[in-house]
Amino acid sequence: MMNVEDRLDQEIARQVGTVGCALVDARMLRNGRAVTLQILIEKADETAVTIEDCAAVSRQLSVWLDVANPINGAYRLEVSSPGLDRPLKTLRDFERFQGENAEVHLHGLHLGRRRLLGVLQGLEDQKVVIENNEGRWLLALDDIHKAKLVPQW
Repeated sequence: MMNVEDRLDQEIARQVGTVGCALVDARMLRNGRAVTLQILIEKADETAVTIEDCAAVSRQLSVWLDVANPINGAYRLEVSSPGLDRPLKTLRDFERFQGENAEVHLHGLHLGRRRLLGVLQGLEDQKVVIENNEGRWLLALDDIHKAKLVPQW
């Protein structure tokens, strides 16, 4: 059975998809009493996200949010591209960005580590493979708390 957050993410993804984009991440950010629903999108065809794409997603979500009213209280809606430090959420993300540098935070200790920095090597037996100067790490997606790309300058 899906929890409320998963159902909300699933519906947001569906709404984002109706305008030719894909949901990368949806976050509720709180700063004191201010609440922001932050939506990160990418184009379904993986081309660059434009301001027009963000506006179209914002319009689509605003209508749905007004009708469905899934969030109690006032909030601000923010729609943007994921940026260079893009979050990695799915196995597809880890495979797609193979060869890129990533930072991975784990739910608990894994061989004495809670945070790993290294190069994504794709997937092996449905596990994320990351390599760094300490070795090669195989991580189950469920063990990953959060992960993101680390841009190289």
